[in-house]
Amino acid sequence: MKFNIIVSFFAEIGWQALGKIPNPITGKIEKNLEMAKQIIEPLDVLKEKTNGNLNKEEYKFLEITISDLKLNYVEEISKEKNESKN
Repeated sequence: MKFNIIVSFFAEIGWQALGKIPNPITGKIEKNLEMAKQIIEPLDVLKEKTNGNLNKEEYKFLEITISDLKLNYVEEISKEKNESKN
């Protein structure tokens, strides 16, 4: 269970950086895609380094968390590119 808390901690920072949830201190949406990228990359490393050492539930939770963050990151990057074209 402690492993999922660690992953959730990073995920929450990632969601804040993606502008999906407000910063709990300011209550404002503060999108920072570079920060989001810097959160996703260590989660990928964590997945690689813990390969074979997690139970099914932990691995699935980590995998889904990374996947969701990456998909939303790509979506936000795409939005920014489209906005800069207009």
